[in-house]
Amino acid sequence: MISKDSKKGKLNKQLLTLEDVNSAKETLKGVSRKTDLIYSSVFSDECSNEVYIKPENLQVTGAFKIRGAYNKIVKLSDNEKKRGVIASSAGNHAQGVAYACEKLGVKATIVMPKTTPLIKVNATKAYGADIVLFGDCYDDAYNEANRLKDKHNYVFIHPFDDLDVIAGQGTIACEIIKDLKDVDQIMVPIGGGGLISGIAFAAKKLKPSIKIIGVEPEGAKAMKVSVKENKIMNLDGVNTIADGVAVKKPGSYTFEIIRDYVDEIITVSDYEIMEALLLLIEKHKLIAENAGVLPLAGLKKINSINKNTVCLISGGNIDVVTISSMINKGLVSRGRLFCFSVELPDTPGELLNISKILTKLKANIIKLDHNQFKTLDRFMDVQLEVTVECDGHKHVEEIISELNKTDYKITRVY
Repeated sequence: MISKDSKKGKLNKQLLTLEDVNSAKETLKGVSRKTDLIYSSVFSDECSNEVYIKPENLQVTGAFKIRGAYNKIVKLSDNEKKRGVIASSAGNHAQGVAYACEKLGVKATIVMPKTTPLIKVNATKAYGADIVLFGDCYDDAYNEANRLKDKHNYVFIHPFDDLDVIAGQGTIACEIIKDLKDVDQIMVPIGGGGLISGIAFAAKKLKPSIKIIGVEPEGAKAMKVSVKENKIMNLDGVNTIADGVAVKKPGSYTFEIIRDYVDEIITVSDYEIMEALLLLIEKHKLIAENAGVLPLAGLKKINSINKNTVCLISGGNIDVVTISSMINKGLVSRGRLFCFSVELPDTPGELLNISKILTKLKANIIKLDHNQFKTLDRFMDVQLEVTVECDGHKHVEEIISELNKTDYKITRVY
């Protein structure tokens, strides 16, 4: 495995071998699920490449994390297993560790940020783990887990900066290349970097010509900043809807592997994440969490044409309230929902006039609020707020243009 060179202070990456990944592959037989590639004509058209989805959201615990977690825990000594393990996680690593511990008969304690979606907390509890909610982000939970580790002599299972964990995640690359031998590039989400480290290392060893592209949220780009500065950077804070990758500081192992094996790191906005989630749900009927769709969100930003591109959907543990919110925001972002307000004279027929314009433009009204008490002007004393279903941004602009031709004063709400 990789080890520290005490003289040079560098990571000797030659000690992480393809054999480590192949060993993990054998270990995971009957534990993790082989997730088959899904060709996406929709996302292919979005970026002029041939796009395939690797749906790790269909994994046994709803995310890829089971691979690395199980590969790590199964290798613990009997004494270490008796001590019990502790982990910090925004959710998916927690479930991976809890699931592995349940199968192996090991006591597990998981520290999760207070902001962790309830679905992830409950799913982790269901595997028998003890849950501690602490802090506002992963790094807060990490610090608390280390405190508890020292207090109770637990074995800490790192979510990304661990060599056995990295090797376990690398099994994904083996599956991709076996299923799609002529794959040109793989796009992978980045949080702490464990997933992309394993995939990049294994993929480059199996097929050096493969391009590995990492995708981070604009509000949590710790790895991109670190690679740019050529040293590990600690962000002052993170701000993204992709809670699963909201990491302030990347790992030391992962940083060096990514620096050497990952070709490019791109960033995406929260709105681009929401758009990608909407398309995945609508066109493929697949549910993913916000962090899971980062590669799909990044497709429009890659500089390639007609390349066989695999996008890793890293997880699907998302609660229904969040799904509803993300779908609505995604619809707005893609010009599928348009809401406007207009002040009308309180006379018969005014509402009908607005309705006729929208009908003419084939804008389907899905919500209407006709309120006489929102304005003070005695001559313009009715405010109408209308939400319509549209066919994209061009359609929205046509509606706005047509309404502006009238004497009505239109205000766009969203």
